[in-house]
Amino acid sequence: MRREPLILGGGPAGSAAAITLARGGARPLVIERSHETGDALCGGFLSWQTLETLASLGIAADALNRTRVTRVRIFARRRVVETALPAPAIGVSRARLDALLLDQARASGAAIERGVVARAIEDRAVRTGDGALLASDALFLASGKHDVRGVARPAAARGADPTLGLRTRRRGAGIARCVGDAIELHLFDRGYAGVVLQEDGGANICLAIRRSRLTEAGSPDALLTALAEELPAFADRLTGDAMPTEAIANVPYGWRALEGSDGCYRLGDQAAVIPSLAGEGMGIALTSGVSAAQAWLAGEQAAAWQSRFARQTARPVTIAGAIRTLAERPPMIAPFLPLAARLGLIDAVAAATRIAKDWRMK
Repeated sequence: MRREPLILGGGPAGSAAAITLARGGARPLVIERSHETGDALCGGFLSWQTLETLASLGIAADALNRTRVTRVRIFARRRVVETALPAPAIGVSRARLDALLLDQARASGAAIERGVVARAIEDRAVRTGDGALLASDALFLASGKHDVRGVARPAAARGADPTLGLRTRRRGAGIARCVGDAIELHLFDRGYAGVVLQEDGGANICLAIRRSRLTEAGSPDALLTALAEELPAFADRLTGDAMPTEAIANVPYGWRALEGSDGCYRLGDQAAVIPSLAGEGMGIALTSGVSAAQAWLAGEQAAAWQSRFARQTARPVTIAGAIRTLAERPPMIAPFLPLAARLGLIDAVAAATRIAKDWRMK
């Protein structure tokens, strides 16, 4: 059994943990299933607070995208409201974000092994696809939305009408003009879509929808066609050159790991799954990686840290869940959006759904 930390997953949470551990004198090993860094479906928006965390890890905002997102624009039943974000944010592809973070982890002294598939976790040991068993005194579970046998999140967390994530990308001057320096939310029955421009100027379009809505449409492409007919502004975002639609099933929004087991630190979506409309998924991933690594370096047991992190994520996840419930019912929320914007409530929600800073994080 290796005494140095073992990190399962080379996404933002795993890389943040690896950087922090290596800086603290440890020699972590990161195992990542992909041979090359791809563009993950989720996490294309980084809030102002997330940019601060990235800066502390050695990743400058301009290295991700020199263009800033300064406004939020919300569409509901032909109503449109717009307000400034509390501070500038950015849109970035996960391919760029993940590659820079893994490079920084390697430069900090972490070992990276790619193409290693985790089949199961057995008593703090990872059973790989080739049958090998990798054991460690400390396991950092950073597998994102993908569950691993032995430590899978409960099926009940998905709910009676599970959420699915869909993502498509569009490129074109018309889309760039429409979206501009805003992060957009298009609300519709049993779902919503987020739109933001990324570092290459293309629009990243992510949808969170209930399975029942997709079932009614018949297919992801048929759903996009139906939404384009229903939502004229959203239809404008679907013009231009298109990339294939990608999907991920059964996203357990609102789930948090309330308890932990000694020796296994659950990070990112394995610790807390915030509804994507909050734009704080990457913030939680990075914060969990840094915080858990600091806890291990300080000798704090994984179970104690997990409970503490669950309390830290309670407010943003709960508030985002309540807002999501309203967002999926546009007739209920649309009449109140203009007043909410005038009263500054949208700004207040944006601030309230950021994960609280851990005083231990420097």
